[in-house]
Amino acid sequence: MLNLKDTIPPHSAENILQLGADIQSATKAMIMIHGRGADAHSVAALHDHFKTDKTVYIAPQADNFTWYPYRFIEKRESNEPGISSGLQIIDSIINALNSSGINTENISLLGFSQGACLAVDYAARNAQKYAAVFCLSGALIGESLNPAEYQGDMQQTPVFFGCAENDFHIPQERVHESARILTSLNAHVTKRIYPNMGHTINRDELAFIKEVLTK
Repeated sequence: MLNLKDTIPPHSAENILQLGADIQSATKAMIMIHGRGADAHSVAALHDHFKTDKTVYIAPQADNFTWYPYRFIEKRESNEPGISSGLQIIDSIINALNSSGINTENISLLGFSQGACLAVDYAARNAQKYAAVFCLSGALIGESLNPAEYQGDMQQTPVFFGCAENDFHIPQERVHESARILTSLNAHVTKRIYPNMGHTINRDELAFIKEVLTK
């Protein structure tokens, strides 16, 4: 199991699910972040759709099943310390994977809803080469977005935004705005807005993710 360091409350490293290849033999990794009210098992179950060779899947568990208390488009301060704690969990997992021999360019981030917001926010604030970033029904966090806050080069990392056309939780314009910011960071962005879809994950998204992972 991974030995995580430097985590900060309220989220901890106590309940982290690990599936797929073992750390010693894995050459790739996916960090999977669950949504509000769900748990690590719910998002980790998606790995059955991918099952790429020599990949370890890591799914952390939020304290009380919630990464932060309010909507992601509220002021960041109102959602602290949850946001910073969630981002630190991701950072700690990446550092542990790096120490085990898996480079960041071989690590992908996947999240749904709250977890998607954390995953893409982490990537945008730590811009570098990742294997991929999959933002499912999510977008960058904050009451408003200031492009100047995001710096660095994602070196054409594949970044995917998938969201319902009328998702009550995720304003469509925030998805477009987030995609523009990630593009400005030199990510290779794919954005798909789905009509007649609820706040969920669909087969097209899963097929796209598998395609990216198996290229």
